[in-house]
Amino acid sequence: MRNRNTKILATVGPASASPDMLRLLHDVGVDAFRLNFSHGSHEGHKKVIDNIRKIEAETDIPISIIADMQGPKIRCGVFENDQITLCAGELIKIECSAKPGHQGLIRMPHPELLEVLQPGHVLKFDDGKLQVTIKSNDGKIMTAIVDTAGVLKNKKGINVIDAVLPLSAMTAKDKVDMEFALAHNVDFIALSFVQTAGDVKDARALIGNKAGIIVKIEKPSAVDNLDDILAEADVVMVARGDLGVELPLEHVPLVQRHILRQARMLGKPAIVATHMLESMIDAPSPTRAEASDVATAIFQGSDVVMLSAETAVGRHPATAVAIMDRIIKAAESDPDWSAFSLGSLTSNGSAEDAICFSTKSIAGTMNCAAVFGHTQTGSTVNRISRQRPPCPIIGLTPLPGTARRLVLCWGVVPIVTTEPQSFDDMVSSMQSVAASKLGLSQGESVLITAGVPFGRPGTTNTLKVAVVE
Repeated sequence: MRNRNTKILATVGPASASPDMLRLLHDVGVDAFRLNFSHGSHEGHKKVIDNIRKIEAETDIPISIIADMQGPKIRCGVFENDQITLCAGELIKIECSAKPGHQGLIRMPHPELLEVLQPGHVLKFDDGKLQVTIKSNDGKIMTAIVDTAGVLKNKKGINVIDAVLPLSAMTAKDKVDMEFALAHNVDFIALSFVQTAGDVKDARALIGNKAGIIVKIEKPSAVDNLDDILAEADVVMVARGDLGVELPLEHVPLVQRHILRQARMLGKPAIVATHMLESMIDAPSPTRAEASDVATAIFQGSDVVMLSAETAVGRHPATAVAIMDRIIKAAESDPDWSAFSLGSLTSNGSAEDAICFSTKSIAGTMNCAAVFGHTQTGSTVNRISRQRPPCPIIGLTPLPGTARRLVLCWGVVPIVTTEPQSFDDMVSSMQSVAASKLGLSQGESVLITAGVPFGRPGTTNTLKVAVVE
């Protein structure tokens, strides 16, 4: 029991890949680990996966592993002298070619840009440090005027503003990486640079039910198609790095709040990522603004907050996790926190949803110590999490994969148990878990949700008030 509801996701990298550091990060607060397939080798990722599963076995605590795909990263080519200088107001040319570029000419291996870009479209280079506006495009060569000057080096990233590119969210590399990740039983595949719901459907056709799908919202087109994308995904990530390059900076906080609200409405866990404690890559403590940023994500209803470079390459990975843990607990201790994130939620009209709505009311009225949900797929426990009841949500499941996916749900403590054979067996299982793993006291009230008959997904139809014996 972490004594907090919002979960911590940490990125693994050179600073955190050793078995001892992974264990330390888990002990100080990490609930899930992210493997960034933009970097590292399959061999290295396999070692990390094996070590995380070893920690899971030693602690008897489910840990979620996320394989984050690189996606169709667009980059400029190389230059004859490894770099060029862009001067403000200068007219430059851009063409598709594998040959080196030179002063006044940028070459890149992306013909799809010439297919869609029109005068007025904006290109940003090197995470937004440089910017040009397209003036003409004859299908072979584009001319552009330099808006933001600077030095452009080999293979720097390109962000295309206000244009939907004819690119799949999955590259050939992603498909190879995905096959590897699924073969090693990761719990989620994160898709980068999603633009439409079709990108998620394409991934689902390859992934099936072997893993959940996290959609990273980092392009304006994804924001425009948010509802359709969320309908196909399992989890959403507010990926503020590229989103902050492709959108005006002042719009990013508004988009973050919008994504979190829509995800909550649909009952999809949401992750807020990028630059949360960025200064801790080097410094032993964050800025006050960064602490406020993490707290804001909590107040807005985020299920998970993520550390990126802080734990991947930072000098103080365990300290960053410990401080994030403290910030979350402080924010959740605010008696008025629910006023920020909780609004009226709609029901889908099912018996399952009616039970989930009831759990929050009854748990508050009876001051319940916990809500227990027996689940095969995790669906009901996820819907209970959406309600934000005032007590821990214990997700009981016979399936380790389901338990690991529930790790990303707000307030959920997933526990792997045997499948109950009867209603009495279910209550007995709850009593055993309450005493051995949760430390609940005799006489405390709890709620139990389940589906009868047992073992059939999607049949939650029972809500029982019980007392810990």
